[in-house]
Amino acid sequence: MSESAADKLAAARTRLILDKPFLGALVLRLPLVAAGAWCRTTGTDAKKLYYNPNWVDSLSTAEVQFALAHEALHCALGHFARRGHRVQRKWDLACDFAINPLLIDEGLKPPLGSQVLSLYRGMAAEEIYPCLDDSFDNETLDDHSWDGDDGGQGGDANANGGAPPPPGAGAGDTPQKPPAGSTADEPGEGPPPPLSAREKEQLQQQWQRHLAGAAQRARKAGKLSGNLARLVESALAPQVSWRAALAQYLSQAARDDYSWQRPSRRTGESSGEVIWPSLRSHAGDIFVALDTSGSIADADLAQFVGELNAIKGTLPVRVTLVACDAALAPDAPWVCEPWQELRLPRKFEGGGGTAFAPVFEWIEREAAHPDALVYFTDGEAEFPKLAPSYPVLWLVKGKAPVPWGRRIQLN
Repeated sequence: MSESAADKLAAARTRLILDKPFLGALVLRLPLVAAGAWCRTTGTDAKKLYYNPNWVDSLSTAEVQFALAHEALHCALGHFARRGHRVQRKWDLACDFAINPLLIDEGLKPPLGSQVLSLYRGMAAEEIYPCLDDSFDNETLDDHSWDGDDGGQGGDANANGGAPPPPGAGAGDTPQKPPAGSTADEPGEGPPPPLSAREKEQLQQQWQRHLAGAAQRARKAGKLSGNLARLVESALAPQVSWRAALAQYLSQAARDDYSWQRPSRRTGESSGEVIWPSLRSHAGDIFVALDTSGSIADADLAQFVGELNAIKGTLPVRVTLVACDAALAPDAPWVCEPWQELRLPRKFEGGGGTAFAPVFEWIEREAAHPDALVYFTDGEAEFPKLAPSYPVLWLVKGKAPVPWGRRIQLN
């Protein structure tokens, strides 16, 4: 006879705590609930972990470890609060594609039917989502019970494309005894209702604290892998809109202030002995560097330029634009005065690798003193060893870190 679902869940959770303390600590934050027929496999609403006892009973203990860690990471990464206006089905798939390769790299065994594509290894759900074609008809193995779309509830059959229950998870099956510390749904109880906006916000803050605490304990035990450490660092980094950061830089560069300087007598500005304040405007001088190595798509460049123009329309900012892959574009720079609309001078063909040094070397040769340099890149290149005297804002599409300057994640 096979082990019961209760035994497997208890054994899998204990093994995670011992071998993978980071993941185990997160799983402990989710009460286990033996669900009704609505739950095909496992699922979560960011408050509880629901499971179909018959499906769990059909798995090995190693596969149950994967299923538990999968649900816990959905919660820890705040997937329930990050969908925005994205299509629910595509977002659910993107979240699974983001999590599963990471768990496999941690040595966990995915159950049959798990959504895994190595193509998306190391990418966040926001980066994966636009890569999924609308005709992509795969479905998640688990039930994302935190959300609803067009009035529907996450976790029901319709929300999962009407996929049939997996083997051992039929509607007529009798739930087994839940493990110690778990609760069970009342007979006939359906899936939990979608989370409200307030619930999502509160739960996201709670899970960020759980994430930080789990990482700290695992690090002290020497059992936090490099992949998980980077995941935690990215998840806990302040979520700053790159548009807001860009607007802040441009606002600081384009300053309007009052001057109390004595007027010039030669220009006839003097009006007696009283000195009245005069408004002196400073046109901000922003340098913008575009990484044209081929990893930045034309649509990304167009969106970036459009955002620059939207901000530029409200501020007196002079933009000096350069493009660089392994070397600076020979026809650069292109200068756009405050009253002009910024346009890409031509189509940039990628190639030749990526290098950052040519941009900084050119600025130094020109003896320029920009109010700020904004570098639009994937960050995959060698950085100059020393930071320049002017502020640098890196708008990074991807996961690459930066050694200095301010980094803003582009998704």
